[in-house]
Amino acid sequence: MTDKPGEPRKLHHIAKDIGRLIWCAVGVATGIGLVLWFVRGPSSPFLLASLDGSSVFLFGLPRAAATQPRVLFGGHLGSALIGIFCFHSFGDALWVYMLATKTVHPPAGANPLIIIHEHAGFLSLWKPVGLGIVILALVAVVWSRFLPGTNHYPTNWFAKSPPSILWGGWSK
Repeated sequence: MTDKPGEPRKLHHIAKDIGRLIWCAVGVATGIGLVLWFVRGPSSPFLLASLDGSSVFLFGLPRAAATQPRVLFGGHLGSALIGIFCFHSFGDALWVYMLATKTVHPPAGANPLIIIHEHAGFLSLWKPVGLGIVILALVAVVWSRFLPGTNHYPTNWFAKSPPSILWGGWSK
């Protein structure tokens, strides 16, 4: 023990935080491990990059609006579809899909660029993107219920991200 009041409590909080970080890392490793197991084959490893970012959100910030199923699925599938259409139609284009549909999921923003770079076709919407996010979401649902005191995922199936166009740096 220590002579300073509150120090054992501080150590307890540090240990608890470290335990939570380890638990998040286990969730990320499990989710990505299963995605890699099921989405193996000719899929480009670049197409899995945005799923890695999603796993950090899913297991580290499970209550955030940017991790809820509507945003996770809508952001990834929508932006991948935009990338496929852009590549097949124009080769490159600008888009505002996620803002317009309120499915802003930051890691999914990389999907169109990755899809265009890889010259991916419509099949990539299923594998690796669709299958990958289904696996990550299912692992997040199960994972969030194992450890007592963990926030359950999802908290709101239809949460919008951002909740309105007047967010962040925008003014009325």
